[in-house]
Amino acid sequence: MSLTEPITADTEEKLLADLEASKTLPLWKQMTRLNPPSPNPTTIPNVWKYKSIRPNLERAGNLVPESQAERRVLMLVNPARGTSTVPEPPKYAPYTTDTLYAGLQLVMPNETARAHRHTAFAMRFIIEGKGGFTAVHGKRITMQRGDVILTPTWNYHDHGKDGSGPMVWLDGLDLPSFTHFPVHFAQHFDLPRYPAADVESADSPLVFAWNDMKARLDAMPGEWACCRYLRDGREVSRVLGGCAERLSAGASAPSRRETTSAVYHVVAGRGRSVINGQVYKWEEGDTFCVPAWYRYQHLADGAVYLYRFDDRPMIEALGFYREEDMDVEGLVSE
Repeated sequence: MSLTEPITADTEEKLLADLEASKTLPLWKQMTRLNPPSPNPTTIPNVWKYKSIRPNLERAGNLVPESQAERRVLMLVNPARGTSTVPEPPKYAPYTTDTLYAGLQLVMPNETARAHRHTAFAMRFIIEGKGGFTAVHGKRITMQRGDVILTPTWNYHDHGKDGSGPMVWLDGLDLPSFTHFPVHFAQHFDLPRYPAADVESADSPLVFAWNDMKARLDAMPGEWACCRYLRDGREVSRVLGGCAERLSAGASAPSRRETTSAVYHVVAGRGRSVINGQVYKWEEGDTFCVPAWYRYQHLADGAVYLYRFDDRPMIEALGFYREEDMDVEGLVSE
Protein backbone atom coordinates (compact mmCIF):
# COMPACT_ATOMS: atom_id res chain seq x y z
CA MET A 1 0.00 0.00 0.00
CA SER A 2 1.30 3.37 -0.95
CA LEU A 3 1.91 5.87 1.86
CA THR A 4 -0.19 8.33 -0.08
CA GLU A 5 -3.28 6.09 -0.40
CA PRO A 6 -6.14 7.10 1.89
CA ILE A 7 -7.09 4.63 4.57
CA THR A 8 -10.78 3.76 4.32
CA ALA A 9 -12.80 2.27 7.16
CA ASP A 10 -13.74 -1.37 6.78
CA THR A 11 -17.46 -2.19 7.03
CA GLU A 12 -19.59 -5.26 7.50
CA GLU A 13 -21.18 -4.62 4.10
CA LYS A 14 -17.76 -4.80 2.46
CA LEU A 15 -16.99 -7.98 4.38
CA LEU A 16 -20.21 -9.64 3.22
CA ALA A 17 -19.48 -8.67 -0.39
CA ASP A 18 -15.98 -10.14 -0.16
CA LEU A 19 -17.31 -13.32 1.46
CA GLU A 20 -19.76 -13.89 -1.38
CA ALA A 21 -16.98 -13.43 -3.91
CA SER A 22 -14.91 -16.10 -2.14
CA LYS A 23 -17.86 -18.55 -1.97
CA THR A 24 -18.17 -18.36 1.80
CA LEU A 25 -21.09 -17.24 3.92
CA PRO A 26 -21.33 -15.91 7.49
CA LEU A 27 -22.99 -18.42 9.81
CA TRP A 28 -24.06 -15.65 12.18
CA LYS A 29 -26.50 -14.42 9.53
CA GLN A 30 -28.22 -17.82 9.31
CA MET A 31 -27.75 -19.29 12.78
CA THR A 32 -31.46 -19.43 13.64
CA ARG A 33 -32.40 -20.91 10.27
CA LEU A 34 -29.75 -23.63 10.47
CA ASN A 35 -30.25 -24.25 14.19
CA PRO A 36 -33.98 -23.64 14.76
CA PRO A 37 -35.49 -23.83 18.26
CA SER A 38 -37.85 -26.65 17.19
CA PRO A 39 -38.31 -29.06 14.26
CA ASN A 40 -39.45 -27.15 11.18
CA PRO A 41 -40.86 -29.35 8.41
CA THR A 42 -41.58 -27.62 5.12
CA THR A 43 -44.68 -29.71 4.38
CA ILE A 44 -48.17 -29.28 5.84
CA PRO A 45 -51.06 -31.61 6.73
CA ASN A 46 -53.43 -32.52 3.92
CA VAL A 47 -56.21 -34.98 3.03
CA TRP A 48 -56.44 -36.52 -0.44
CA LYS A 49 -60.07 -37.47 -1.11
CA TYR A 50 -60.35 -40.80 -2.90
CA LYS A 51 -63.76 -39.97 -4.36
CA SER A 52 -62.20 -36.97 -6.11
CA ILE A 53 -59.03 -38.74 -7.25
CA ARG A 54 -60.54 -42.06 -8.34
CA PRO A 55 -62.28 -40.74 -11.51
CA ASN A 56 -59.07 -39.13 -12.78
CA LEU A 57 -57.13 -42.31 -12.03
CA GLU A 58 -59.63 -44.25 -14.16
CA ARG A 59 -59.36 -41.63 -16.92
CA ALA A 60 -55.59 -42.12 -16.89
CA GLY A 61 -56.20 -45.84 -17.34
CA ASN A 62 -58.28 -45.15 -20.45
CA LEU A 63 -56.12 -42.39 -21.93
CA VAL A 64 -52.55 -43.42 -21.09
CA PRO A 65 -51.58 -46.85 -22.46
CA GLU A 66 -49.14 -49.05 -20.60
CA SER A 67 -46.60 -48.54 -23.39
CA GLN A 68 -46.42 -44.85 -22.42
CA ALA A 69 -46.51 -45.29 -18.65
CA GLU A 70 -43.93 -47.45 -16.98
CA ARG A 71 -45.94 -46.81 -13.81
CA ARG A 72 -49.39 -45.23 -14.05
CA VAL A 73 -49.40 -43.33 -10.77
CA LEU A 74 -51.04 -40.19 -9.43
CA MET A 75 -48.59 -38.75 -6.93
CA LEU A 76 -50.00 -37.34 -3.69
CA VAL A 77 -48.21 -34.01 -3.69
CA ASN A 78 -48.08 -31.93 -0.54
CA PRO A 79 -49.65 -28.48 -1.12
CA ALA A 80 -46.46 -26.87 0.17
CA ARG A 81 -44.42 -28.60 -2.56
CA GLY A 82 -46.36 -27.36 -5.59
CA THR A 83 -48.31 -29.35 -8.17
CA SER A 84 -46.75 -28.28 -11.46
CA THR A 85 -46.60 -30.91 -14.21
CA VAL A 86 -43.24 -29.47 -15.26
CA PRO A 87 -40.18 -31.11 -13.66
CA GLU A 88 -39.01 -28.92 -10.80
CA PRO A 89 -35.83 -28.46 -8.78
CA PRO A 90 -35.32 -31.01 -5.96
CA LYS A 91 -36.57 -28.68 -3.22
CA TYR A 92 -39.92 -28.58 -5.01
CA ALA A 93 -40.03 -32.31 -5.74
CA PRO A 94 -43.55 -33.81 -5.67
CA TYR A 95 -43.38 -35.49 -2.30
CA THR A 96 -46.03 -36.11 0.34
CA THR A 97 -44.00 -35.17 3.42
CA ASP A 98 -40.36 -34.10 3.72
CA THR A 99 -39.32 -37.75 4.03
CA LEU A 100 -42.18 -39.76 2.47
CA TYR A 101 -43.54 -40.23 -1.03
CA ALA A 102 -47.04 -41.60 -1.66
CA GLY A 103 -48.92 -42.26 -4.88
CA LEU A 104 -51.99 -44.12 -6.10
CA GLN A 105 -51.03 -46.69 -8.73
CA LEU A 106 -53.40 -48.22 -11.27
CA VAL A 107 -53.07 -51.36 -13.37
CA MET A 108 -55.80 -52.26 -15.85
CA PRO A 109 -56.80 -55.80 -16.95
CA ASN A 110 -54.21 -57.72 -18.96
CA GLU A 111 -51.61 -55.00 -18.50
CA THR A 112 -48.03 -55.30 -17.33
CA ALA A 113 -46.21 -52.64 -15.37
CA ARG A 114 -42.83 -53.71 -16.71
CA ALA A 115 -40.03 -55.02 -14.53
CA HIS A 116 -37.50 -52.68 -13.01
CA ARG A 117 -35.60 -52.28 -9.76
CA HIS A 118 -34.37 -49.30 -7.81
CA THR A 119 -32.55 -48.16 -4.71
CA ALA A 120 -35.72 -46.97 -2.99
CA PHE A 121 -37.70 -49.23 -0.64
CA ALA A 122 -41.44 -49.57 -1.22
CA MET A 123 -44.50 -50.51 0.84
CA ARG A 124 -47.75 -51.08 -1.06
CA PHE A 125 -51.23 -51.08 0.49
CA ILE A 126 -53.87 -52.69 -1.73
CA ILE A 127 -56.97 -50.49 -1.94
CA GLU A 128 -59.27 -52.16 -4.46
CA GLY A 129 -59.58 -54.79 -7.17
CA LYS A 130 -59.23 -58.52 -7.70
CA GLY A 131 -56.86 -60.53 -9.86
CA GLY A 132 -53.88 -58.23 -9.41
CA PHE A 133 -50.42 -59.48 -8.64
CA THR A 134 -46.91 -58.25 -8.05
CA ALA A 135 -43.80 -60.25 -8.75
CA VAL A 136 -40.84 -59.45 -6.52
CA HIS A 137 -37.51 -60.91 -7.65
CA GLY A 138 -38.92 -64.18 -8.91
CA LYS A 139 -41.88 -64.60 -6.54
CA ARG A 140 -45.36 -63.74 -7.80
CA ILE A 141 -47.84 -62.70 -5.11
CA THR A 142 -51.59 -62.24 -5.49
CA MET A 143 -52.90 -58.89 -4.27
CA GLN A 144 -55.80 -58.84 -1.80
CA ARG A 145 -57.54 -55.74 -0.49
CA GLY A 146 -55.87 -54.42 2.66
CA ASP A 147 -52.67 -56.41 2.21
CA VAL A 148 -49.30 -54.71 2.60
CA ILE A 149 -46.69 -55.95 0.12
CA LEU A 150 -43.03 -54.99 0.44
CA THR A 151 -40.57 -54.33 -2.36
CA PRO A 152 -37.07 -54.35 -0.85
CA THR A 153 -34.34 -52.23 -2.35
CA TRP A 154 -32.85 -53.45 -5.62
CA ASN A 155 -35.36 -56.29 -6.11
CA TYR A 156 -36.71 -56.61 -9.64
CA HIS A 157 -40.49 -56.24 -9.61
CA ASP A 158 -43.37 -55.98 -12.03
CA HIS A 159 -47.15 -55.75 -11.61
CA GLY A 160 -50.04 -57.21 -13.55
CA LYS A 161 -53.77 -57.71 -13.59
CA ASP A 162 -56.01 -60.61 -14.64
CA GLY A 163 -59.80 -60.57 -14.92
CA SER A 164 -61.94 -57.46 -15.16
CA GLY A 165 -61.81 -54.05 -13.51
CA PRO A 166 -58.83 -52.00 -12.30
CA MET A 167 -56.37 -52.72 -9.50
CA VAL A 168 -55.46 -49.76 -7.29
CA TRP A 169 -52.95 -49.52 -4.46
CA LEU A 170 -51.12 -46.95 -2.39
CA ASP A 171 -47.37 -46.77 -3.00
CA GLY A 172 -45.15 -45.62 -0.16
CA LEU A 173 -41.46 -45.00 -0.85
CA ASP A 174 -38.48 -43.27 0.75
CA LEU A 175 -37.74 -41.17 -2.36
CA PRO A 176 -37.38 -37.83 -0.51
CA SER A 177 -34.30 -39.20 1.29
CA PHE A 178 -32.46 -39.15 -1.99
CA THR A 179 -32.78 -35.38 -2.18
CA HIS A 180 -30.11 -35.36 0.54
CA PHE A 181 -28.35 -38.57 -0.54
CA PRO A 182 -28.25 -38.37 -4.36
CA VAL A 183 -27.60 -42.07 -4.88
CA HIS A 184 -31.00 -43.27 -6.09
CA PHE A 185 -31.26 -44.88 -9.50
CA ALA A 186 -33.27 -47.53 -11.34
CA GLN A 187 -32.46 -50.39 -13.69
CA HIS A 188 -34.84 -51.92 -16.22
CA PHE A 189 -35.06 -55.64 -16.91
CA ASP A 190 -34.67 -56.59 -20.56
CA LEU A 191 -38.12 -58.21 -20.64
CA PRO A 192 -41.49 -56.82 -19.53
CA ARG A 193 -41.71 -59.41 -16.76
CA TYR A 194 -39.02 -60.85 -14.54
CA PRO A 195 -39.24 -64.69 -14.49
CA ALA A 196 -41.34 -65.61 -11.46
CA ALA A 197 -43.19 -68.49 -9.81
CA ASP A 198 -46.45 -68.21 -7.88
CA VAL A 199 -46.13 -68.26 -4.10
CA GLU A 200 -48.76 -68.26 -1.38
CA SER A 201 -49.10 -64.94 0.42
CA ALA A 202 -49.06 -66.72 3.77
CA ASP A 203 -45.63 -68.17 2.93
CA SER A 204 -44.05 -64.90 1.81
CA PRO A 205 -42.12 -62.64 4.20
CA LEU A 206 -43.00 -59.77 1.86
CA VAL A 207 -46.73 -59.90 2.56
CA PHE A 208 -48.80 -58.80 5.56
CA ALA A 209 -52.35 -60.01 5.05
CA TRP A 210 -55.06 -57.60 6.18
CA ASN A 211 -57.17 -60.41 7.64
CA ASP A 212 -54.32 -61.30 10.00
CA MET A 213 -53.64 -57.68 10.98
CA LYS A 214 -57.31 -56.93 11.58
CA ALA A 215 -57.65 -60.00 13.77
CA ARG A 216 -54.66 -58.88 15.85
CA LEU A 217 -56.11 -55.39 16.25
CA ASP A 218 -59.54 -56.73 17.24
CA ALA A 219 -57.95 -59.00 19.85
CA MET A 220 -56.21 -56.08 21.55
CA PRO A 221 -58.01 -54.45 24.51
CA GLY A 222 -59.21 -50.86 24.66
CA GLU A 223 -60.95 -48.45 22.34
CA TRP A 224 -57.72 -47.69 20.47
CA ALA A 225 -55.23 -50.27 19.31
CA CYS A 226 -52.04 -49.97 17.30
CA CYS A 227 -49.93 -52.77 15.85
CA ARG A 228 -46.75 -52.25 13.85
CA TYR A 229 -45.78 -54.33 10.84
CA LEU A 230 -42.79 -56.34 12.09
CA ARG A 231 -40.83 -59.37 10.92
CA ASP A 232 -39.13 -61.35 13.66
CA GLY A 233 -39.65 -58.39 15.97
CA ARG A 234 -37.91 -55.95 13.62
CA GLU A 235 -39.12 -53.14 11.38
CA VAL A 236 -39.67 -54.09 7.75
CA SER A 237 -36.78 -51.88 6.64
CA ARG A 238 -34.14 -49.53 8.01
CA VAL A 239 -35.91 -46.53 6.46
CA LEU A 240 -39.66 -47.11 6.25
CA GLY A 241 -42.02 -48.83 8.65
CA GLY A 242 -45.70 -48.94 9.29
CA CYS A 243 -48.59 -49.88 11.50
CA ALA A 244 -52.34 -50.41 11.55
CA GLU A 245 -54.68 -48.75 14.04
CA ARG A 246 -58.19 -49.49 15.25
CA LEU A 247 -60.60 -47.02 16.82
CA SER A 248 -63.92 -47.99 18.34
CA ALA A 249 -66.98 -45.91 17.47
CA GLY A 250 -66.74 -42.51 19.16
CA ALA A 251 -63.24 -43.21 20.48
CA SER A 252 -60.10 -41.10 20.15
CA ALA A 253 -56.47 -42.06 19.76
CA PRO A 254 -53.82 -40.60 22.07
CA SER A 255 -52.65 -37.09 21.26
CA ARG A 256 -49.14 -37.32 19.84
CA ARG A 257 -46.32 -35.04 18.74
CA GLU A 258 -43.14 -36.63 17.43
CA THR A 259 -40.28 -36.11 15.02
CA THR A 260 -41.53 -38.80 12.64
CA SER A 261 -43.83 -38.00 9.73
CA ALA A 262 -46.58 -40.33 8.57
CA VAL A 263 -48.99 -41.04 5.75
CA TYR A 264 -52.33 -42.56 6.77
CA HIS A 265 -54.87 -44.39 4.64
CA VAL A 266 -58.43 -44.96 5.83
CA VAL A 267 -59.13 -48.68 5.43
CA ALA A 268 -62.66 -48.48 6.84
CA GLY A 269 -64.90 -45.98 8.60
CA ARG A 270 -64.91 -42.22 8.85
CA GLY A 271 -63.73 -39.65 11.33
CA ARG A 272 -61.39 -36.71 11.70
CA SER A 273 -57.93 -35.77 12.84
CA VAL A 274 -57.09 -32.65 14.80
CA ILE A 275 -53.65 -31.59 13.60
CA ASN A 276 -52.12 -28.52 15.25
CA GLY A 277 -55.63 -27.44 16.23
CA GLN A 278 -57.14 -27.73 12.74
CA VAL A 279 -59.76 -30.37 11.91
CA TYR A 280 -59.24 -32.64 8.88
CA LYS A 281 -62.18 -34.90 8.01
CA TRP A 282 -61.68 -38.24 6.26
CA GLU A 283 -63.56 -41.37 5.20
CA GLU A 284 -62.87 -44.78 3.72
CA GLY A 285 -60.40 -44.57 0.82
CA ASP A 286 -58.94 -41.20 1.78
CA THR A 287 -55.25 -40.66 2.45
CA PHE A 288 -53.80 -37.97 4.69
CA CYS A 289 -50.40 -36.93 5.99
CA VAL A 290 -49.02 -35.72 9.30
CA PRO A 291 -45.64 -33.93 8.99
CA ALA A 292 -43.02 -34.14 11.72
CA TRP A 293 -43.66 -32.29 14.98
CA TYR A 294 -47.32 -31.56 14.26
CA ARG A 295 -49.49 -32.48 17.24
CA TYR A 296 -52.23 -34.81 16.07
CA GLN A 297 -55.12 -36.89 17.37
CA HIS A 298 -57.56 -39.15 15.51
CA LEU A 299 -61.25 -39.30 16.42
CA ALA A 300 -63.68 -41.89 15.05
CA ASP A 301 -67.32 -41.37 14.14
CA GLY A 302 -67.95 -45.11 13.81
CA ALA A 303 -65.53 -48.03 13.97
CA VAL A 304 -62.35 -47.05 12.11
CA TYR A 305 -59.32 -48.92 10.76
CA LEU A 306 -56.26 -47.00 9.57
CA TYR A 307 -53.10 -48.04 7.75
CA ARG A 308 -49.98 -45.94 8.24
CA PHE A 309 -46.48 -45.88 6.81
CA ASP A 310 -43.80 -43.69 8.33
CA ASP A 311 -40.10 -42.86 8.56
CA ARG A 312 -39.69 -44.03 12.16
CA PRO A 313 -36.99 -46.69 11.50
CA MET A 314 -34.76 -44.10 9.81
CA ILE A 315 -35.43 -41.37 12.35
CA GLU A 316 -34.69 -43.72 15.26
CA ALA A 317 -31.57 -45.18 13.63
CA LEU A 318 -30.16 -41.69 13.12
CA GLY A 319 -30.90 -40.75 16.73
CA PHE A 320 -33.44 -38.10 15.72
CA TYR A 321 -36.55 -39.54 17.37
CA ARG A 322 -38.27 -37.31 19.92
CA GLU A 323 -41.67 -37.13 21.51
CA GLU A 324 -42.78 -33.85 23.00
CA ASP A 325 -43.00 -35.10 26.59
CA MET A 326 -40.04 -37.48 26.64
CA ASP A 327 -37.05 -36.99 28.96
CA VAL A 328 -34.52 -35.62 26.49
CA GLU A 329 -31.85 -35.32 29.19
CA GLY A 330 -31.66 -39.08 29.10
CA LEU A 331 -30.41 -38.79 25.52
CA VAL A 332 -27.29 -36.92 26.55
CA SER A 333 -24.14 -39.01 26.06
CA GLU A 334 -21.65 -38.99 28.91
